[in-house]
Amino acid sequence: MKQRRSRLIDDFDHLSVERAIAELRAGRAVIITDDDRTGLIAGVESVGGDLAKSLADHADNKAHLVLTAPRLRRLGVERQTAGAIALPRLDQERIATLALRLDARADAPVGATSVIDRAGLELAALALLIPAIIVVPLATPSIAGEAIQSIRAEAIEQYRRHAATHLSIVSRAPVPLEGASLTEFVVFRGGEGLRDQVAIIVGSPDLETAVPTRLHSACLTGDLFGSLKCDCGDQLRETVKWMGENGGGVLLYLDQEGRGNGIANKIRAYAFQAKGLDTYEADEVLGFDMDQRGFDFAAEMLRQLGVNRVTLLTNNPEKIASLRRSGIEVAAHKRIFGRETSANVHYMATKRDKAGHLGE
Repeated sequence: MKQRRSRLIDDFDHLSVERAIAELRAGRAVIITDDDRTGLIAGVESVGGDLAKSLADHADNKAHLVLTAPRLRRLGVERQTAGAIALPRLDQERIATLALRLDARADAPVGATSVIDRAGLELAALALLIPAIIVVPLATPSIAGEAIQSIRAEAIEQYRRHAATHLSIVSRAPVPLEGASLTEFVVFRGGEGLRDQVAIIVGSPDLETAVPTRLHSACLTGDLFGSLKCDCGDQLRETVKWMGENGGGVLLYLDQEGRGNGIANKIRAYAFQAKGLDTYEADEVLGFDMDQRGFDFAAEMLRQLGVNRVTLLTNNPEKIASLRRSGIEVAAHKRIFGRETSANVHYMATKRDKAGHLGE
C-alpha cells in the first residue's frame, strides 16, 4: 500500500507541473511552495494589464525580478548563476528593459536566488517562455483560494528527469518519402510538456548492429520553408536520402525548436541576429545558455524501438556525449552536411568555433 501511495504522489506532482506549464503559457501566475515559503510567479513576457495589477496588489514592495546568468552578463554583471533584482514597484517599462533590451545595463544590486526563484526559472524554461520571471513572496498562501495553480518547487526540479522515461508509442504507420519509399513514422507521446516526438524508421535497419541514427531537432524555418540562415533542412533531407541508400536507419525528429528555446524565442533571437549578433549572442540577450536541449528522452525512444547501439549522424559532439550518458552505445559517428550559403556561412562557423561542432 505504501508503494502505491508513493507512486500516486509522484504522478500528482508530475501533473501539477504540467498544469503549471499550461498556466504560465496562458499568461497567468502560479504559486510555487518550498517548505513554509511561498511565492507568486509570473513570466515577464505576460506581465501587463490585469496580471500586473494582481501582482502589485500582493507585492507589498517585496517583488523581485529573477534573471539567468547569461542575461545578467549582458547587463554587465558577471555571474555564473541566476540572480534577483528588487522591484520596489512593478514598473513594466523597467522590467522589460532589464529582461529584454539589447543595450540595457543593471540599475540595482543583484542578489542571490531562492529555491522558489530557481524553480520558477525552470518552469518558465519548460513553458518555452523568456527565462525571466517576477516573484512575489507571500507570507502565507493567502490567495490559494483564487484558483491559482500551486506546485512544489521539488516537483519542478524533478520533472525533466521523470519525464524523460515516461514516453509511450501512440501511433505508427508507413509513410513513403522521396528517396526512401520504405519508411515508417512512429509517434511517441510524453516527455516534457507531453509534446509528441517522432521516430522515422527508414528501410529495415539491422538492430543487431550499430544502427545509423540521427537526432534532428525540429526547425520550422529550415525544415519546412527552406530558410537560408541554417543548414537544418539540408541535413534532414540528406539524412533520409543517405539512410535510404545505405540499408536504413532511424531518424528522431524532436520537438526542440531553437535549440530548446521554442519557436517564439527563436524568432526573437533572429531579430537580434538581424542587428549583427551571432546565434549564441542573440540567445544570450534573451537569457539562454548556448543550448537548452537534452537528449535523454531520445535515448528512451531508441530503447523502445529496440536500438541500443548506434552510428550517429551528427556534427554535434554533445549529442554523442548525451546518448552515451543515457546508456546508448555510440559505436561511431558520421558527419552530415548542408549547403553553404552567404546567409549561413557565419552561422556554421559560429557553431564550429563556439560550440565545437565538427567540420562546419
